[in-house]
Amino acid sequence: MTTLVIVESPGKIKKISSILGRGYKVVASVGHVRDLPGRELGVDPASFKPTYVPTDRGKGVLAKLRKEVAAADQVILATDPDREGEAIAWHLADALRLKQPKRITFTAITKDKIREALSQVRAIDHDRVRAQEARRVLDRLVGYKVSPALSNSAGHALSAGRVQSPAVRLVVDREREIANFKAVTHFGVELSLPIPGHWPDNPKALWRAQWDTRPHLLKGEEYLLDRALAERVAQVRDVQVARFESAYANRAPAASFTTSTLQQEAGKRLKMKPKRVMDLAQKLYEQGAITYHRTDNPNLDAAGIEAIRAYALSAGLQLAEKQRSWKAKEGAQEGHEAIRPADVAALQAGEDASQQALYELIWRRAVASQLADARYAVRKVLLTGDAEGLPVRFIGRGRKLVDPGWMRVYGQDDPEDGAQAEPVNPIPWLDVGKNIQAVDARVLDKVTKPPVRFKQSTLVAELERQGIGRPSTYAAILENITGRVYLLEDSKGFLSPSPTGELIRDALVGTFAFANLDFTRELEDQLDLIAEGRMTYDQVISQTWALLDKELGGLRQNQISLPAAEHACPQCGSALRRRKGSKGFFWGCSGYPECKTALPDAKGKPGKARARTPQPEPSAHACPKCTKPLLHRIGTGRKGAYDFWACSGFPKCKASFENANGIPNTG
Repeated sequence: MTTLVIVESPGKIKKISSILGRGYKVVASVGHVRDLPGRELGVDPASFKPTYVPTDRGKGVLAKLRKEVAAADQVILATDPDREGEAIAWHLADALRLKQPKRITFTAITKDKIREALSQVRAIDHDRVRAQEARRVLDRLVGYKVSPALSNSAGHALSAGRVQSPAVRLVVDREREIANFKAVTHFGVELSLPIPGHWPDNPKALWRAQWDTRPHLLKGEEYLLDRALAERVAQVRDVQVARFESAYANRAPAASFTTSTLQQEAGKRLKMKPKRVMDLAQKLYEQGAITYHRTDNPNLDAAGIEAIRAYALSAGLQLAEKQRSWKAKEGAQEGHEAIRPADVAALQAGEDASQQALYELIWRRAVASQLADARYAVRKVLLTGDAEGLPVRFIGRGRKLVDPGWMRVYGQDDPEDGAQAEPVNPIPWLDVGKNIQAVDARVLDKVTKPPVRFKQSTLVAELERQGIGRPSTYAAILENITGRVYLLEDSKGFLSPSPTGELIRDALVGTFAFANLDFTRELEDQLDLIAEGRMTYDQVISQTWALLDKELGGLRQNQISLPAAEHACPQCGSALRRRKGSKGFFWGCSGYPECKTALPDAKGKPGKARARTPQPEPSAHACPKCTKPLLHRIGTGRKGAYDFWACSGFPKCKASFENANGIPNTG
């Protein structure tokens, strides 16, 4: 008896086959095999029913799978354990006409997880399929109804997206915040005080306290703007200890990675973009090195916690007193556990340096999540003084790491994370009422800073915070909007909008509800309700369809002004526009079809036109198939040097002949 197991990725076949052994054959669908048609909406306006067709790759895959299904005694659909995987399983069952298809899922490619899955065979979850179908149709509605209208209004090809457009909006709005930001200069004072027994022998044996400006602010003021007052306070040298606190503070580790936090942390620590992170994580999952990497659940399952705690004990690491758990973010699906190493005893995994670095990050985060708190000695002191009759107070805070706890494994914060960036301030033990003479004081000139531009990793964090899209889609969204040059990325990774990105934002906001962050978040909630069986596909699609139709009228009334051309056509001077073709991006003249200039894309800018080989003169030799003159073609192409004779009637006549001593070999 042969059981056919269909997974998504070919990369999983070898590992799963070795686990299943005899009687099983593992094949791959290579992702989606069907989709909405490419050149039409593909959704019935009356019933909202989508029409599916095999993808170009899917045609061949389905043909092979039909032969495998015919030769098997039973078929098990083992596509990924998320909505996308559930939808792929349904498409396979429908396209292959499987009767009562069997479905299994596993969150790690290990013997235990796969055996557990085989013991829990179930039917396809049609609520989850409909939720994914609703997402796909909503994206199609926005893309196929709004993008053409937007392009027609602008006079050149533009793209709108249900999630990509709000993402562009976030970057545009942040850039405008920065442009409109007005810096405020304000002042403070810092006292330098001696550490008894060390100063003055050691001039660096000092601790510091900051002037508390709050009692001196005028109503409505956020900062102290009076430099003369700051200079007056900086004359204070004699202060008295009014309050002294010495205690210990614990700091717990972060949860194991979700998809979003993995993208954010790998961006900070490994300088990887979200798409790169997801590609590497996919490879690690296929190798059986990590659990499934598309998840919004911060918690590990019981087996994962048990394995990590057992490893920690064997390695001499101090565990937390109780197993740790975290509250998932609002709206999280929590379909499967957080990302962790499939075998915590494997300290290394991955086929290259990048995979190994990502695996190590995942391993460290997962293990650290169950370890003891980091422990700090914390001191706080309140000093009082007199600045020429004005009572003033200074506050000193000190913190020293006395037990790293989980930091032994995960390390301290990344330099970009300012949450724990305060320096150690070695405040000595002080008795209340003690008089101290400051060594020095200085006025602090401070300037408020504008908001920081997003990087890809921080934009991911903001999208998640706003509830826009799902973490598994963020990498593709960012790839799309940077690839279309709606967003520009500088050498340090900071994002800013292009003129086209600003144009799209202004055309959509105020006209289309999907450009509003609240609406997009609520739509995600509705998709969750479909997956839970508490809302129907028709309800969500019908209301969005009607709203888009109404809103399109508003766009048609507002002609969009194109930004000034950044790159001019070398032939006619019209604006060059970056477009996406079947083989990737290129630059085409906006004067098409009158001007057919096209240039290759060179990292977001027009490249140089490829030199064309001159057309050879017609020869006296006639084509034996159509009698037209033959052309002697000599040159160098992508595959090297060539020398042959071809019919001048190409492409109608595709006859070609070898060169034989300067004449065509037509024999």
